[in-house]
Amino acid sequence: MPNIMKSSKSKITLQGFKQLLSGIQQLLEEARHQAARSVNALLTASYWEIGRRIVEHDQGGKIRAEYGKAVLEKLSNDLTRRFGRGFSVDNLQRFRVFYLAYPPALIYATLSRKSQSPKYATPSRKFDIAVLATAFPLSWSHYVRFLSVKNDHARKFYETESLRGGWSIRQLDRQMNSQFYERIALSRNKAGMLKKGAVQKAQDRTSPEEEIKDPYVLEFLGLKDEYSESDLEEALIRHLESFLLELGGDFTFVARQKRLRVGDEWYRVDLVFFHRLLRCLVLVDLKVGKFTHADAGQMHLYLNYAREHWTHPEENPPVGLILCAKKDATVAHYALEGLPNKVLAAEYRTALPDERKLVEELKRTRVQLEQSASKKSS
Repeated sequence: MPNIMKSSKSKITLQGFKQLLSGIQQLLEEARHQAARSVNALLTASYWEIGRRIVEHDQGGKIRAEYGKAVLEKLSNDLTRRFGRGFSVDNLQRFRVFYLAYPPALIYATLSRKSQSPKYATPSRKFDIAVLATAFPLSWSHYVRFLSVKNDHARKFYETESLRGGWSIRQLDRQMNSQFYERIALSRNKAGMLKKGAVQKAQDRTSPEEEIKDPYVLEFLGLKDEYSESDLEEALIRHLESFLLELGGDFTFVARQKRLRVGDEWYRVDLVFFHRLLRCLVLVDLKVGKFTHADAGQMHLYLNYAREHWTHPEENPPVGLILCAKKDATVAHYALEGLPNKVLAAEYRTALPDERKLVEELKRTRVQLEQSASKKSS
């Protein structure tokens, strides 16, 4: 009898602990989501207010364009020096466009409706940033996407549906890429399509960590952005960094997980080096999965961006190194297309590490890391 009582008590205790753990996990998940939403709302309100001040300073575009450009460049330099990334001329111009797309009358009407107080309906009223933040229920990433839509009706449609359906940024991207608005306009069963479109797919979900690590949020908070999709990938990247530096004095380290933005999309280059002999940047992109043609296309996007934005006039064009760490198909490939001449391409081939050595090192390192992880878990 005592053994039965003891077993029953242990079972009840275990069940109670699981419920306690589950409840705390749900609480933390929701708290993190709320924190990310709060930061995003304050971020968006701040950018709207910056846009307002820029527009009012240039008198709504009435001053000379040359003067306006000079003001933005000076503003960009000073803000970047004080607050870091996120205040390029393009971004400041985006804040300006954002304010014009969401004019004061619209924002104040939203605040008045939320508070049910007529005092917020006065366009001349200046708001506390926390109050202003309540007018922006979606993330800044959402509003950036909306601004890229030229059709006013389509932009309003995507904003309305994002609010109504609680669309994540991934869901919004998926719907915009599939021309959801245009398909709705042509459909005879609009209600059915709207209902189907509101269903969130597995790939649409965004974790609290991803929301907080949104590049826009990290810029706004002045935090660094250095993370990979997995511990294995991070370990491989760190090892490759050391391995390439040990090959000789020609490689000098520049950055890890270096971010770039093309249009409204963010990308990351795993590793960036400068090769002293070749006098060029070397961009390294690691793929834990299988190598595809899309990886080559993405590398060329990186190279074109690096050539335009990161390369100094006296340097040679950048070169890309794509590494695939899949167990059954480890490959290394240099992206040398687009170089000015074949002689330069030949020099690159001679000076850069042998691709076979890179493949062998990648295989060996991956095996070691997997064995180490297996020992820790056992």
